[in-house]
Amino acid sequence: MLVAGEYKRLLWKRISFGILLIFLLIFLSAVALGLGAYQMSVKELFNAILEGSPVLWNVRIPRIVSAIFVGASLAIAGAVMQCILKNPLASPFTLGISQGAAFGAAIAIVYLGAGQMHRIGENLTIFNPYLVPLFAFFGSLISAFVILAIAKLRDLTPEAIILAGVAMSALFQAGVMLIQYFATDVQVASIVFWTFGDVGRARWIEIYLIIATFLLCFTYFFYHRWDYNSLLAGDETAISLGVNPQRLRLEGMLLSSLLTAVCVSFTGIIGFIGLVSPHIVRLVIGGDYRFLIPTSAFVGAIILLASDTLGRLVISPVIIPVGIITSIIGAPMFIYLLLRGGRNVRG
Repeated sequence: MLVAGEYKRLLWKRISFGILLIFLLIFLSAVALGLGAYQMSVKELFNAILEGSPVLWNVRIPRIVSAIFVGASLAIAGAVMQCILKNPLASPFTLGISQGAAFGAAIAIVYLGAGQMHRIGENLTIFNPYLVPLFAFFGSLISAFVILAIAKLRDLTPEAIILAGVAMSALFQAGVMLIQYFATDVQVASIVFWTFGDVGRARWIEIYLIIATFLLCFTYFFYHRWDYNSLLAGDETAISLGVNPQRLRLEGMLLSSLLTAVCVSFTGIIGFIGLVSPHIVRLVIGGDYRFLIPTSAFVGAIILLASDTLGRLVISPVIIPVGIITSIIGAPMFIYLLLRGGRNVRG
């Protein structure tokens, strides 16, 4: 009876935490909708929504939706990578996938004519907006496929895969620096501008693609939630339960990389969301992947939306790219989680 009572309390804690996150996300969305260079009261906001205000439907709502789904995507990608690689430091950023995107974007900007810029107000806009995301997407997938191919050919351990990701990250960073060294000042500025990370770049057609990819990958991850729990107990236990660890890792890495590639190709590099979000969830409700996957999605969405809103308000009307905000907030937050959680951070 005591065990049953403890389980019910834990279950209620997990459900309550999820409900709290849903309300917090709704609240932050409403705040982000009304605040900005042009602030709106509740009445003005309601009327603007009904009247189809261009400020809302063409600028703020796409930005909010993009922040929610990009944050959720990076968070669940990080959660799955940390499980299948058995490493709490695994994330799209630490595995070199984001750096691969930067390398692809740099090639498009410098060598394919996408590096010319013009000013609109306080913003810099890169010409050929679809060419840069396309090459960033290819760069992300190249990094992921190289890591997967090495792991498959040499049967690398999860720890070795992390080291392969670090090596790929260093290689792509060196490639970006080499391209910048021979580029013009304008092209270098364009590369730096792209790497900042900004959810405001994505248009509705790109947001639909991000949402579709998220739903596809989330469905797969949630369907295999019990399989991920079995991996936490070790490969032998997973095999005894009918799970194929090698196949699960390969498919999980592939879909996590795809999810990350789609996001960063349209928004640039956004660090620490995939690393920090799953750890926050583990410290609050534990490492059960039945709850960790959906809850991490909400935490990632909340962190990215709050960071983007802060970036729009802190020195308004100038907008600080959200990639800068997440790095400033994410690094000390992760150090705090390590100090507070200790070994529990491993799940």
